[in-house]
Amino acid sequence: MASGNSALTALAGILKLERSQGCLDKAVIGGLDRFLQNNIDELRPVIGEPARYADLDAERRAAWVDRTLAAIGGAPSSKPAARQRRPAPRRPSRPRPAAAPLTLSTPVSALRGVSGATDERLKRLGVETVGDLVYLLPNRHQDYTNIRKVCDLEPWIEQTVHVKVWSSSVTRQGPRRQSTQAVVGDASGNVRVIWYNNPYMARNLRPGTEVFLSGRVGVFRNQLSFESPDYEIGSRDARLLHTNRLVPVYPAVEGLYQRSIRRFVRQALDGVLPSLEDPLTADVRHRAGLLGLGNALSQAHFPDSTADAKAARHRLAFDELLTMQLATIRRKRRWQEEETGVPVNTQSPVLARFLETLPFSLTGAQESALNEILDDVSFDRPMNRMLQGDVGSGKTVVAAAALLVTAATGYQGVLMAPTEILAEQHYLSLSGLLIDAVGGNRAGNTLEIQPDLFDRPITIGLLVGSMSDRLKRMTRQRIADGEIDIVIGTHAVIQPEVGIPYLGLAVVDEQHRFGVMQRAELRDKGRRPHLLAMSATPIPRSLSLTLYGDLDMSTIDEMPPGRRKIRTRYLEPDQRAAAYEMIRSEAREGRQAFVVCPFIDESESVQTRAATREYERLAGEVFPDLRVGLIHGRLAYSEKEEVMESFKDRDLDVLVATPVIEVGIDVPNATVMLIDGADRFGLAQLHQLRGRVGRGERQSHCLLLADDPGSEARDRLKIVERISDGFKLADEDLRIRGPGDYMGRRQSGFAQFKVASVDDLDLIRAARLEAGRLLDADPELTREEHASLASLADGFDASLTEEFS
Repeated sequence: MASGNSALTALAGILKLERSQGCLDKAVIGGLDRFLQNNIDELRPVIGEPARYADLDAERRAAWVDRTLAAIGGAPSSKPAARQRRPAPRRPSRPRPAAAPLTLSTPVSALRGVSGATDERLKRLGVETVGDLVYLLPNRHQDYTNIRKVCDLEPWIEQTVHVKVWSSSVTRQGPRRQSTQAVVGDASGNVRVIWYNNPYMARNLRPGTEVFLSGRVGVFRNQLSFESPDYEIGSRDARLLHTNRLVPVYPAVEGLYQRSIRRFVRQALDGVLPSLEDPLTADVRHRAGLLGLGNALSQAHFPDSTADAKAARHRLAFDELLTMQLATIRRKRRWQEEETGVPVNTQSPVLARFLETLPFSLTGAQESALNEILDDVSFDRPMNRMLQGDVGSGKTVVAAAALLVTAATGYQGVLMAPTEILAEQHYLSLSGLLIDAVGGNRAGNTLEIQPDLFDRPITIGLLVGSMSDRLKRMTRQRIADGEIDIVIGTHAVIQPEVGIPYLGLAVVDEQHRFGVMQRAELRDKGRRPHLLAMSATPIPRSLSLTLYGDLDMSTIDEMPPGRRKIRTRYLEPDQRAAAYEMIRSEAREGRQAFVVCPFIDESESVQTRAATREYERLAGEVFPDLRVGLIHGRLAYSEKEEVMESFKDRDLDVLVATPVIEVGIDVPNATVMLIDGADRFGLAQLHQLRGRVGRGERQSHCLLLADDPGSEARDRLKIVERISDGFKLADEDLRIRGPGDYMGRRQSGFAQFKVASVDDLDLIRAARLEAGRLLDADPELTREEHASLASLADGFDASLTEEFS
């Protein structure tokens, strides 16, 4: 350690080097503050009480260095004065360029104190630029505003004191363990403090230093004691980051301390906020009651109060929601305004004939939804509509009616499903409905409807990936030639080699399994066809206003008459035999059962039931006297069709399956749904599987079995047991899983939400209202004051495009 005049000499050299390096605090190892504290007793008589150098900006650092050098130059020296030489003339030095101002795009490595290792750690938090750091919002705030006198401290609660250090020292607690202990106090008394495994604290806490301590107060030898509290050196009017305030707590990464992140964030905010442009105009902020962006970001990190923190997050959440609303509403308007669509003749007599010959009457909700759809497709403005309803509410027949009138008008229709088995079931169901209604002949993968009500025959075709190459080529050619009027298929229908020249209506079933771009690819097959998206998973209102802001909504919220409520039971592992006995009992009465397993084959990494193994065990050991079948996604189309036909014809008593039978299966004689490994399914999927039974007159049952469910899984299964309403279950599912996992994060855009919550329906509505108002006044956001908003909306659209390209 330097001492006496040697400390002043060393300091002079350090400060000259520091000045030449642009005051970056790199002239001495450990930083200038550490050197000053280590030598403060010798330096204080000359330089006084030093400022905390690390907390100064570049300009104030330079001023302090100059003042200190001047003070040191006037200090007495114990060495004899050396004979002065006339200095040689020197060329004037070129002034060092000032550091470039910070912007949101500045690399975070430009910040003071961000070394190469720190830069890598910040990248693990997703922070590469100053903007990333500014928007790295705290997970929470630690409330260190409870300032007390030492005499008022209480054990076991978080408190803050402003005290002076009376003494500090390094103490050993074992052969390799050193800690700092100190005695601090105020006018009301003293208190012991200890920082475990941190001997370096003793260097910072010199006697007489003012310090704030915040943390939990414990008891040591019947005396109160702070144990490893947060600390900050400074007076009451100092700008504090770590104590005496609501202190931000950020996401953690190994090797990067909260104190460091706070300093970096403060530095970033100080650098960018003065010149930060607010994308919202003053009138928008006034209408929505929002803080300015700079104030919101500052208060989000270092709030003055809990209310200020809430107001800041409210503003930042509004920005995220407004960006999504602008993107979705603009996408919808562009779609409807760029080109005219294809008007469908909804007065075709085939519609009345189809509805009259159905073996049931449409419910009021079905009729209402169908009328909304028919009203949309009758205009040349392309329809963009979502049809949602609970399991078994009758969405497919509504879609079938719309496809039929489209074909009768002379246009082609497409129904795209996410899985082959669902596409195949749609083909079989739709074929059956139409054959019964207007007559027709089914051959292989096509159905030709009798032409008595049409100018020409109407043909329905199936296109899925597992068909033979020859059959796929032939089907694609017939579609391109306009010979197939209604195409039912999977992703195969949106492949580049598939041309649908007269596409008038595109129906996307189970649409939450498809992305925005996949829907767009289907629409691009024709000249602005109408789009109908369907979902058997009821969508909470908040999601429908955000994720599906580009779609109008029709809801079938009424079940067909006579439907019995399915009795659902969660069974403990030791009740498996009782579940099998129920299946046997129903089979004796001539009824059938599903047994669903999460996976096709067993896995070493996932311990749960597999369909192939369970099929062998059930057929050979549990139900040797019953007829047991197996269906899963790897079977060929012909094999799956054969199995399903056998089950429908009652040639099988028990069908072991994977979730491929989740949707589209309608077997009225099936009365038991046993879901084995139920803890592996989400609430919506369990509800969908439950909906495969309860379609006949008999009482149906859904049994939920899991061999070793955790507490969270058990709670989810109890929810399915208790709630049978799909809309209420969807709300529960959203609450548990969040919007990203609920809808599929990569498909939803919710990955871009850092602040917004889909639970805040009022804020979503406010953002949607403002987005509509902005686009009414400036449809493409081309005005100068909307340039930032246009960039944000374009970025949102581009990110979705990149995800699905």
